[in-house]
Amino acid sequence: MKLHLGCGPRYIPGFVHIDVQAVPHVDIVGSVAHLPLRDACASLVYACHVLEHFDRREYREVLAEWFRVIEPGGILRLAVPNFAACAELYYERGLEDGLSGLVGLIVGGQRHQYDFHKMIFDEEFLCGDLLKTGFRLARRWDWRKTEHTGVDDYSQAYLPHLHKDTGKLMSLNIEAVK
Repeated sequence: MKLHLGCGPRYIPGFVHIDVQAVPHVDIVGSVAHLPLRDACASLVYACHVLEHFDRREYREVLAEWFRVIEPGGILRLAVPNFAACAELYYERGLEDGLSGLVGLIVGGQRHQYDFHKMIFDEEFLCGDLLKTGFRLARRWDWRKTEHTGVDDYSQAYLPHLHKDTGKLMSLNIEAVK
């Protein structure tokens, strides 16, 4: 089974979609922090710009829950805002994009109660926590080389917006192997 956690309006064929908000393609409505699934049932768990919605005291428990449902050899594929990329761009240009750029990446879109960011990550920090959770390997992944490459989600977040060939990738895309 393949899980798409915090899917929102995005649908990936062949995945079980889980989100706190009920939209037509969501298979399970509920928090992705407590999955109503048996242990080791998923070969792939995909969570794109979801983990940052949990605070610094709870995100490790969320990682442990996702680890629980992944089968041995299975993959947790994460995308989170890349705080290092945000900081670099801020020092280069400030907040020139304002609400459409760095601010949204750091604090969330704030369009509804679930759209607030509570945590920041860079590669070293996130990979370290994935290894502490029990994953045996953590590495970057390229959105162009996945089965869900056709789904335009935040794993493909660039600034300037939609400049995928010339912009800066603002998403930290890390996958971990159990």
